[in-house]
Amino acid sequence: MTTAAHPLVTRARRLAQDLLAPNAERVDREGVVPTSHIEAVKGSGLLGLSAPAEYGGAAAPGAVARRTAEILAGACCSTWFVVTQHYTPVKLLAASELPVRERLLRPLASGELLAGIAFAHVRAFPRIPVRATSERGGWRFDGTVPWYTGWGLNDVMLLAGVTDTAEVVFAFSEAREQPGLRPSSPMRLAALTAARTVSLELDGLWLPEEAIVLRTPQEKFALVDLPRNTNASPAVFGVAYAALALLDGAPEAADTARSLRTRLDEVREQAYALWDHPVPHERVEERLALKIRAYDLMRAATTAAIVAGGGRSLDLGSRAQRLAREAMFLLVQGQTAEVRRAHLGHLAG
Repeated sequence: MTTAAHPLVTRARRLAQDLLAPNAERVDREGVVPTSHIEAVKGSGLLGLSAPAEYGGAAAPGAVARRTAEILAGACCSTWFVVTQHYTPVKLLAASELPVRERLLRPLASGELLAGIAFAHVRAFPRIPVRATSERGGWRFDGTVPWYTGWGLNDVMLLAGVTDTAEVVFAFSEAREQPGLRPSSPMRLAALTAARTVSLELDGLWLPEEAIVLRTPQEKFALVDLPRNTNASPAVFGVAYAALALLDGAPEAADTARSLRTRLDEVREQAYALWDHPVPHERVEERLALKIRAYDLMRAATTAAIVAGGGRSLDLGSRAQRLAREAMFLLVQGQTAEVRRAHLGHLAG
């Protein structure tokens, strides 16, 4: 079966065409809607995309996961950003042999529950924004989670803290205010405010041993985490292609659209070949170079859409300006110091 013909790609395309794209500007202003968008995603089967079939998932190949991400991000980047948080918790559960797997993997794979993530701060090591301490037969978490997306939309969250011995402890918690966990007010951002991002103050949040999904040395986590940040994101391609689709309706932009699409197709093919490389943490410089080229082309495509739209592009109801702001967000989403240095060096010429 080709990627384009996969049932989940078909469902993603239908969801994008029927719900996400027509309402994207409204969602951008008012927020992701639990009763329509989140329930539609839960019922689509997309939350079980990479989950094992024996737990109700689709066990879809990586190419399918990337294509569905492109479709969702290009239609409504805010909804995609909420949904994409779900996949790492599912993958960790699928690889775990601890009791929490049996409790959560099936409801997450089936779409009964939606998961969020609270572990990007681990990348700040040796600084430790959230500390994990063994206590009373479980684990205590203290500190600040700077960014947590999907508050009020997610059912559970994957939280991580670092111990005094540089071990990263991943655990599941209900995604709600509770003793030891207090959310901030929703952040007002230049883009993707709709995804409901908050910070979390942890002051003695205690989770039982049964909530733990993984304990791993920080060095090992950093190695596994490396391709997440050095590979070009499918969302970047999704937003870029959505911007080029706007140019297709402007006859004077035909040559621009054709040139950008040819280059984007080339970078996408090369980047995805590295996604499928058998050793994910190898060829880092090449991955970074392609990631930055993808950024350049996304920025060019969204800028071209703004230019082609003229003054209309400044209206908050304009798709072009929304895509341009979403592109700005993707430049820093999941950014690490290594990616920032490489990108700034490229911009310096």
